Amino acid sequence: MSKKILVVDDEQSILTLLQYNLEQAGFDVVTALDGEDGLQKGLIENPELMVLDLMLPKMDGIEVCKQLRQQKIMVPILMLTAKDDEFDKVLGLELGADDYMTKPFSPREFVARIKAILRRTQFTSDVEPREIETSEKIIIGDLKILPEHYEAYYGAERLELTPKEFELLVYLAKHKGRVLTRDQLLSAVWNYDFAGDTRIVDVHISHLREKIERNTKKPLYIKTIRGLGYKLEEPKMDE
Repeated sequence: MSKKILVVDDEQSILTLLQYNLEQAGFDVVTALDGEDGLQKGLIENPELMVLDLMLPKMDGIEVCKQLRQQKIMVPILMLTAKDDEFDKVLGLELGADDYMTKPFSPREFVARIKAILRRTQFTSDVEPREIETSEKIIIGDLKILPEHYEAYYGAERLELTPKEFELLVYLAKHKGRVLTRDQLLSAVWNYDFAGDTRIVDVHISHLREKIERNTKKPLYIKTIRGLGYKLEEPKMDE
């Protein structure tokens, strides 16, 4: 079955171009020309991925992204921006987008990015309980991570993570105790060149801390190694 992609952009020419190239690549495409329609389709169409322009009529992409995440819709979101503006990029990521592309870009690059995101976020939702118990799992303190089933728990509570937050957590956990630079994390988790835009890593680390740390000012799990990067370690409860 074809994977469904929702594309929201107010420029009809761009929307038509993106739809054509995605359909040529075998995707089922749903479109919207404004933020309000995009939000409604994001809620009811159950897309595997959403492409969301930053500047939209009726409701901008930032607000659409924010409202989807508030309603626990964790579909991967690729945000498009015509501005090469770090503030817009970082704000979008802070509110729950997983990735971004700056216009103009080639259709080939766009489709390749879509495929890369989907490859990294595929998981099986209809898993039997016994399969979960026997699958690979990572336990660190009160954290339990099931990479194969795209699930993570803090104690008994299932964590609501965006795809990119989950990938970052898994990578940190699989390299427990090792100091990882921001550039290493960009290369491993984002899988392409962000031209040194390491603020993206900091934003996602901040998101993870809000979800797994009791006190984000004194984190027990994800430690900042000044001048180097980050590492995830077993919590020392006496800290």
